[in-house]
Amino acid sequence: MAIQRTLSIIKPDAVAKNVIGKIYSRFESNGLKVIASKMAWLSPQEAGEFYGVHKERPFFKDLVSFMISGPVMIQVLEGEDAITKNRDLMGATDPKKAEPGTIRADFAESIDANAVHGSDAEETARGEIAFFFPAMNVYAGR
Repeated sequence: MAIQRTLSIIKPDAVAKNVIGKIYSRFESNGLKVIASKMAWLSPQEAGEFYGVHKERPFFKDLVSFMISGPVMIQVLEGEDAITKNRDLMGATDPKKAEPGTIRADFAESIDANAVHGSDAEETARGEIAFFFPAMNVYAGR
């Protein structure tokens, strides 16, 4: 397995529940290392640009509204097969369909307020990481 990096966002609903540490513990206990992190309150422009791939979807406006409703915790995770590992830890987008013990099954309220975001592929991860973290702000393992 290759060492990968992936972007992860703890969304406003999970931040409001004060479960950042519990989610970080899941990452770390499953071999993912947090190599960059920051808390931010996204502007409508930032959220709209970040989720621009969904601009034509009916849920886009609600997604942007949700993502600007409170602060988010944004992090870069690194580890073996990090993208798949993180997506497995997150669980299904709809928490009602998520496997027990996944982040969404344990902390999400609904398909809209679903606690976390994670990159879905290497190319996506590269773009999403670059969106939030200039290269000089990501730990290089020195």
